[in-house]
Amino acid sequence: MPPIQFGHRTCSCAAPTHRPLLIALTGGPGGGKTAVLEIAERIFCKHVAVLPEAAGIVFTGGFPRHETMHGRKAAQRAIYHVQLELEHLMRDEDEVAVVLCDRGTVDGMAYWPEEAGSYWDELKTTREAELARYDAVIHLETPDEEHGYNRENALRIETALTARAIDLRIAQAWEGHPHRVRISSSERFLDKAQASIAAIGALMPKCCA
Repeated sequence: MPPIQFGHRTCSCAAPTHRPLLIALTGGPGGGKTAVLEIAERIFCKHVAVLPEAAGIVFTGGFPRHETMHGRKAAQRAIYHVQLELEHLMRDEDEVAVVLCDRGTVDGMAYWPEEAGSYWDELKTTREAELARYDAVIHLETPDEEHGYNRENALRIETALTARAIDLRIAQAWEGHPHRVRISSSERFLDKAQASIAAIGALMPKCCA
């Protein structure tokens, strides 16, 4: 399992405890979430925790990746519960001020093979409750094949067209969140990364800014 990473830079914050802000970085496959989180882990202070992607933990841990209805539902239930426990773990750490999540519990709705209502029913929760978990959502749009989409990640099985369709479903899943930022694809990934880091920086508490 990839370790939970903390920001490397020190800051002058002397507060013994924080109320952690939960920020989800989301978007379709290939949007750049992992790369942006790696940058964030290097430039923000030690009070920022970067969570690994729950789906990566599930699938690299050996969970069967079946494309049947039952297989897809089982995978999404497992991913949801891993994501939930990762978030609970970091929210209970007093020193953590910001938790950056590689996706959130709402993302599973975009991968669920049945209608959205059954996703929430199976997990015994509601869309409203899951949206309320997150203080902010930053959506990195998936690029098309001509503008940077690739399949270098061994866990990325989607074509560029499929990835874009998932990106749209994820956008719909998070629709209505009061603090949502959309980061459009760019000819240069550096521009997209800078915009994403600026959006995260704007949400940092003053003591750690």
